[in-house]
Amino acid sequence: MESHLVTEAAGARARRRTLRATSINLLGPLTMLGGVVWAFLQPYRLTLLHPHGQGFWWLFSAPPLYVVLVGLGFALAVAPGLIADLDEAEDAPER
Repeated sequence: MESHLVTEAAGARARRRTLRATSINLLGPLTMLGGVVWAFLQPYRLTLLHPHGQGFWWLFSAPPLYVVLVGLGFALAVAPGLIADLDEAEDAPER
């Protein structure tokens, strides 16, 4: 085994995510979980389950689903960029 490969593997293993990066990474899934829990605790808020006699805006608005969509959007669009910026800031030499 070449020492270069061993050094890279040891460096990757030694580099752990910081608490800040882990918490940013968990914000999206925890938000989605909150939306699902909200939907189970208050199923009447999911207007798709009982649409009889309701108008368009009442049917269109399902807050627990919005919470799940926001959590998904954060996890897929915002969190990776934040974590990349955080990793760059940690790797940058201090002045």
